[in-house]
Order: sequence, then C-alpha cells, then structure tokens
Amino acid sequence: MQKKYLTVEEAGEYLNTGVRFVRRLIAERRIAFHKIGVHVRLSVADLEAFVQAGRVEPVEVRWSGGRAA
Repeated sequence: MQKKYLTVEEAGEYLNTGVRFVRRLIAERRIAFHKIGVHVRLSVADLEAFVQAGRVEPVEVRWSGGRAA
C-alpha cells in the first residue's frame, strides 16, 4: 500500500532533494502541506503537482544557415 502523506524527510527522498529544500518550500508557501498538531505532512498528489508545475516543454529549433531561425 502506497502512503498518501509523507513526512518532510520522506518528501525529500521522494523529490530526490534535501530536507532543507522541502522545509524552504513549506516556509515560503510554495507547496501545499497539512499541519497535524505539531507534525507537517505532505500529500503525494501535492508533490506531483509541484513537480508538474515546474515542467518545461521542449521547443523545436529550426536551423537556417548555421543559425537558429
């Protein structure tokens, strides 16, 4: 069974980043989180939404005479 909510440490592992980065995202309110008493939990769906929001689509470059047109 896959977890719905992750701790800050687990979220760091999930995103392949450090705990400090996840805590900064929370402090800056750049990612949604749940406060349960003194505990902070992050939804896997919210982490995926954050990753997808940062997705950059590739562009097609056309070359003409050695330069991008």
